[in-house]
Amino acid sequence: MCENVIGGLISFCSIYNYLLGILVAMGFGDMSSAGAYTMAAVGLSFIVINVLIMSTALYTWFERRVIARFQVRRGPNRNGPYGLLQPLADILKLITKEDTIPAEADKIVFTIAPIALLAPTLLVIIVIPFGDNSFLGNLNIGILFIVGITSLNSIAIFMAGWGSRNKYAILGCMRGAAMLISYEIPMALGITSVLLLAGSLAMSDIVASQSIPFLLVMPLGFFVFVAAAMAEMSRTPFDQIEAESELGSGYNTEYSGIKFAVLFLAEFMAPIVTAAIITTLFLGGTKGIDPIPGQFWFILKTFIVIFLLLWVRATWPRLRVDQIMAFAWKGLFALGIFNIALIAIEVQILSDANTGNITTQDQAIMGGINWIIAIVVVYAITRITRHRRVTRDNPIPSPLANMGAKGN
Repeated sequence: MCENVIGGLISFCSIYNYLLGILVAMGFGDMSSAGAYTMAAVGLSFIVINVLIMSTALYTWFERRVIARFQVRRGPNRNGPYGLLQPLADILKLITKEDTIPAEADKIVFTIAPIALLAPTLLVIIVIPFGDNSFLGNLNIGILFIVGITSLNSIAIFMAGWGSRNKYAILGCMRGAAMLISYEIPMALGITSVLLLAGSLAMSDIVASQSIPFLLVMPLGFFVFVAAAMAEMSRTPFDQIEAESELGSGYNTEYSGIKFAVLFLAEFMAPIVTAAIITTLFLGGTKGIDPIPGQFWFILKTFIVIFLLLWVRATWPRLRVDQIMAFAWKGLFALGIFNIALIAIEVQILSDANTGNITTQDQAIMGGINWIIAIVVVYAITRITRHRRVTRDNPIPSPLANMGAKGN
């Protein structure tokens, strides 16, 4: 299976070949291959899951400290230096809290929902390339795998709300299903423009095709994808699924203890995974300046994207339900279709007639054209959708005003 594959830093085949050599040297014979396969799969899964969980725990501290700075607060500062042990305190608190299930709840659906929400987030990381030949799974349809897996989130949220048998939870899950399904379409349109330019569905090929980061080549496609991805994360300004001021806590109102912890683990893990996908599709992945390793550039770009997503969350107000749905269907959907048509025309004109390849110079030309068009389109949209200035008449004092006052 991995005999002729050169593994990278994080690769199933590199770990498999290493363990296979050890088992053969120990004299396991025909059982060496099966044993090495099982050990490599279990070991790699254990490492990836725990690294993601620890990264998410650190991100919760980072998010709370950064938002506190935005809002002129201190943030976590009691547990450990600078509050670094606050995630550990939160985990211990949630584990020790009572895990209750409502009497009228569908217990099976209620219990499975947190797992169904967390599993897709963990599976997405499989196809993210962390370097040359460094994959957990090198699928030639990697981007389709991501789209298919992330679409399960709407089902998981609906399960959590429906299984709770709570009116606020049901309202939250119905909002969530409508919003997530609506924003999956613009997200797919943003991905389609990337596929037109890269000519491949494999994540590694998409990274290799970015002689210029696709952010600079197709700004409209980047905007459509990022806006849709933020809505898919269900965080401010798209957090109508929870909407504490309206629905208590939305779909997770009835959850407590470890189930509540799993739901919020999935929610806080989503920005990390989303940032990794954005880095791969639009920022060149592991490409950077030699001799600095590509993994450093990947982590740096991902961190910058995480901070920008957090910046939006900390500063933008929550949108109304009708505004969120109108933004998906009237705004992002139209921009996505327009961007696909634009990229398709440019690829048809600029690509080589024999090989179909697009050179760095061609990508630079596309970037210049697309940025001009993006500025014009955004300006036109803001002029069309802006609030019209309303002039008010000068107020007329009521004859009953100050009727009890006496003059000098």
